[in-house]
Amino acid sequence: QAQLVESGGGLVQAGDSLRLSCAASGRTFSSAAMGWFRQAPGKEREFVAFINWNGGSTSYADSVKGRFTISRDNAKNTVYLQMNSLKPEDTAVYYCAADFRGSRPKTLQYEYYYWGQGTQVTVSS
Repeated sequence: QAQLVESGGGLVQAGDSLRLSCAASGRTFSSAAMGWFRQAPGKEREFVAFINWNGGSTSYADSVKGRFTISRDNAKNTVYLQMNSLKPEDTAVYYCAADFRGSRPKTLQYEYYYWGQGTQVTVSS
């Protein structure tokens, strides 16, 4: 059974950086579109970033554009989210997602079939 496991979350101060990782297993994800979403307390889960199967296409939420970078290493079946200049409003549980259907950018939750359990990111002011 396919599985996604996020890691790299933690407690940091505003302005710091973190790199999240999402390790895929149980299936070769090199042909999958991958995305990161986040959910802050009391809020809906929201799109953060997308990357297509070969890294040639990426998309970001306006709130993280210029600060976050999504990348992938298909040889390691891993996707990354480099987060720089973190702000308190970036505090959330961050989820990795994957889907094999189609190649266009996916920014909506229903467009992803596989989900990880999430990793907590807390940014203090």
